[in-house]
Amino acid sequence: MNKPLSNMAVRDIETVIHPYTNLARHREVGPLILNEGRGIYLYDDKGKRYIEGLAGLWCTSLGFSNEELVEAAAAAMRKLPYTSVFSGKSHDSAIELSEKLKELAPCPASKILFGSGGSEANDMQIKLTWYYNNAKGRAKKKKIISRVRAYHGVTIATASLTGLPWVHNDFDLPIAGILHTSCPHYYRFGQDGETEEQFSSRCAEELEAMILEHGPDTIGAFIAEPIMGAGGVIVPPRGYFGHINKVLQKYDIRFISDEVICGFGRTGNWFGTETLGMKPQSISMAKAITSAYFPMGAITIEEDLYQAMLDESRKLGTFGHGFTYTAHPVACAVALKTIEIYERERIVDHVKKVAPVFEGRIRKLGDHPLVGNARAVGLIGALELVADKKTRRAFDPKKAVGAAAADLLQEMGVILRSMGDSVAFCPPLIITADEINEMFDIVEKGLDRMEEHVRKEDLRAA
Repeated sequence: MNKPLSNMAVRDIETVIHPYTNLARHREVGPLILNEGRGIYLYDDKGKRYIEGLAGLWCTSLGFSNEELVEAAAAAMRKLPYTSVFSGKSHDSAIELSEKLKELAPCPASKILFGSGGSEANDMQIKLTWYYNNAKGRAKKKKIISRVRAYHGVTIATASLTGLPWVHNDFDLPIAGILHTSCPHYYRFGQDGETEEQFSSRCAEELEAMILEHGPDTIGAFIAEPIMGAGGVIVPPRGYFGHINKVLQKYDIRFISDEVICGFGRTGNWFGTETLGMKPQSISMAKAITSAYFPMGAITIEEDLYQAMLDESRKLGTFGHGFTYTAHPVACAVALKTIEIYERERIVDHVKKVAPVFEGRIRKLGDHPLVGNARAVGLIGALELVADKKTRRAFDPKKAVGAAAADLLQEMGVILRSMGDSVAFCPPLIITADEINEMFDIVEKGLDRMEEHVRKEDLRAA
């Protein structure tokens, strides 16, 4: 044991499984037990305060202890704590929320289909792509193209879409019919002398080559996050989605935008699709749809898909899909209140106002000796730590420098997340300019301490 563990920490170790955690190491170091949150701050069981620099898991957009959301949930529970929308039943909140999401959607939306989170949303996208092509008599048009380092969920199907090895290894994934094309990370994968625009064009050419190799009549959909989140906050290079749009349109391939992280103001527009110039047929939503106060996911259904669903219902007698918590009345009420707050408080305008401060502080850290690449759009960004700035040489993964940096920053009072050696930032959208500066003042000191540790332990050695 590294330190004496409290009784509650010991109880945690003996009972709780923690996702994306080294379970063996966790038995030695124990959990960080967080018991309270206010605004952008969290407080542990000893009363220590932390800036929540990742909005939980990219999701608590309105921060913690928002009383309007608490009251919306309580009122909904008092009125109608649960009803199903199976067999043609409905309720006011589901209808109102569907109408609102159709109004806000960055692509033409005929209907809305709800689930309980982002994994379910993207799982539905796969199922409905298959369902649609069966309805159209295109039995072979079923393969889904994702991207290396993408993150789309952890169900069997969506973990297959996710392009990260630790999500596949020893889970016998990916399943058949899931393909992964190039990752649009210009800093890491751009060739010497290649401009961003040229790199974008090459990524699109590689996508087209994959489509032609497998046959356009076998490719049902392409799915992409506007900005890759858990893959390292990868901002696509200049012109990327313009090229991708053309390839997908050329071969009649359904384009799905995974807005689970980027939706509802994160990039300075209502949806990242708008910020990045994407032209999807459908979007997936979750996380900030309720500011994470209640589990919810949703996807838009385009008219052509809806007509195919009608045809299948006539043929089969029912639409054979749905979850117990589809359009849960409490989730719908919380989502409606969340969107009301976004609109009333002009959250998108607020993001645009404070984004230059956030982006400026991240870019300034690009000069730090540990940082190879600093990237940000709106209120999402990352610092990629490298062993050698000139050559872009990465640290030996076994040295876990990114994880060590995130641990150090947590000790200093800022909660972030490392993905490999990229340290991600995604604070609540309500964060102020002063709070952004408070966060980055701590991060600067933390990186200086981490640089001293790297030199002392000779972690740059190849």
